[in-house]
Amino acid sequence: MANNRAQDWIKVDLHIHTLDDPKDVIDYSAHQLLERAKQLGFGVLAITLHDAVFDRAEVFADAAATGILLIPAAEVRLQGADIILLNVTPSEVAKLKTFDGVRELRARRGSSIFTIAPHPFYVLGGSIGERLLREIDCFDAIELCHFHKGLFDLNRRAVKVATKFGKPLIATSDAHQLHAFGRHYTSIPRPSELTIEKVFAALRNGPRRVVSPSASIVDLASMIYFFFFTHPVRIRRQRSLASALESKSQT
Repeated sequence: MANNRAQDWIKVDLHIHTLDDPKDVIDYSAHQLLERAKQLGFGVLAITLHDAVFDRAEVFADAAATGILLIPAAEVRLQGADIILLNVTPSEVAKLKTFDGVRELRARRGSSIFTIAPHPFYVLGGSIGERLLREIDCFDAIELCHFHKGLFDLNRRAVKVATKFGKPLIATSDAHQLHAFGRHYTSIPRPSELTIEKVFAALRNGPRRVVSPSASIVDLASMIYFFFFTHPVRIRRQRSLASALESKSQT
């Protein structure tokens, strides 16, 4: 029995968005995510809203009831670059304005938080790019982005930087569509207790397995259609609705 447990690995995804996101228009809920995660055998998740910590107590309770550890987290844009912060509070995120602020937070919190550089060398959005080299002390790990195929693989630079600085690579889904969740993830040996501290220790010290298969043609078409057509339309509709509601409240 002990030998079987030694071979027991759990799936981890630390970069996911849901319809709670204040800056993205997502069409699936946290509970739908939990249901899919349970079906696919995930043990640890982080819902990383943009510039806000996901803190709905009932979702954390439901996750725990299904054997899933849900870590409070956020994807924060600082000085034009994104950073994923795990096991942080809303007040801590609200105070962050610069990478020096991240350094101060890390000095105060130590190993009880974990930070990831998401999609660091992808040109769209808030990728940190070459600045990662200057801010590398702000990060515990570097993300292996899900969006790659053949010669189009901007993760190569991320792999080199991770190797140079001894940072672990963490595969995530960065899911904005529910069907995109589940194929890209990191696995760690199941710890004796499924706690945030033990998960962070496993991610830092290994061993780890990363699963990030090359995107299929269908995947690429779906992502391109979502990010350049479906998503912008949803954003415009959301802004129009918010504007209409604001105008109505002023009359």
